[in-house]
Amino acid sequence: MPIVQLQEFHQRKGHIAEFAGFNLALWFKGIVAETKAVRNSVGIFDVSHMGRAIIRGNDSLKLLERITTNNVSSLNLGEGHYSLICNEQGGIKDDVLVFHLKDREYLIVYNASNRSKDFGWFLKNAQALTVEIEDVSDQVAMFALQGPNSAKVLQRVSGEQVASIPRFGCKWNEVAGMKLLISRTGYTGEDGFEIFVWDSPVANPKDAQSVWEKILAAGGPEGIEPCGLGARDILRLEAGLCLYGTDIDEGTDPYEAKLGFVVKLEKDFIGKSRLEEAKRQGPKKIRIGLVTVNRVIPRHGYEILRSMNKVGTVTSGSLSPTVEKGIAIGYVETKEVNDASSFSIKIRDRAEFARLVKPPFYDSSRFGYARIAC
Repeated sequence: MPIVQLQEFHQRKGHIAEFAGFNLALWFKGIVAETKAVRNSVGIFDVSHMGRAIIRGNDSLKLLERITTNNVSSLNLGEGHYSLICNEQGGIKDDVLVFHLKDREYLIVYNASNRSKDFGWFLKNAQALTVEIEDVSDQVAMFALQGPNSAKVLQRVSGEQVASIPRFGCKWNEVAGMKLLISRTGYTGEDGFEIFVWDSPVANPKDAQSVWEKILAAGGPEGIEPCGLGARDILRLEAGLCLYGTDIDEGTDPYEAKLGFVVKLEKDFIGKSRLEEAKRQGPKKIRIGLVTVNRVIPRHGYEILRSMNKVGTVTSGSLSPTVEKGIAIGYVETKEVNDASSFSIKIRDRAEFARLVKPPFYDSSRFGYARIAC
């Protein structure tokens, strides 16, 4: 079984669960406490289980333009973006982050469950190109510092200014002589940073452990919490973000998933012709957000009803600590999305009424990176 640089910390401090082949902390202090820490102040996640690869060489841009849907040529040095990898049929193979590190060199970050699949896809499509692809997943630790106080905490351990890093920007930094790449990204809906500890392999994780401990110590005044997979899942759901393998997969196209904003049809990429057709025809099913009227818990696989007839299925659902109601995302027949008052979710033997909402589910003036400063 693979391990991460902070494996000992997970085993010693966390309640362990298996995820994508790793044994990681589902929670440390508790899922609700960790969720609230991130929404209200700051929390830190170990996300070193995710896939990371460096793509460099004369044809690095050519390869990334071919295998991802967003416009990589638009990225200046120190910029990144969210994108998709599609198959020939236009189905989503994965959702990724791409960062432009230096001339003809990029970092791509992908989901832990797809580490082998994605890296094989990179190699397959790099044949006959002048490009080097290096899997650095086990050589570079990755942490996510998230929440409205994340910049304040990170600045205490940083040699360079971090508040000036724009959203989706990235910048090299140094903490106690250690090489770090910091990006203003995350998976919680909150302001935050993802921190890449270079040259810290699983076999010798002391630098990663040191950075983790320094950030935890720096965040003491703000009540920082180490956070596990449970809070990460709740936070991304509250923000309306998709989980690969649950909300999106190779049987889902970007327009069905409402991710068409990262599909740039003016360029050539794998799956383009199918997606041009899909856009012309319009999706037959569409991803939606629902909030229950009562305080109940929708779950993956529950039926979405209209006039007591099944019109869709919940893909992700939970009781939101922030909204204090049941929240869900799922797919329904597109023709049914015209009456916000008529949906319900079948929970056990009851049909629970649910309002159609546009995520994020929380009040954006009080929570999330776009909140209005008081």
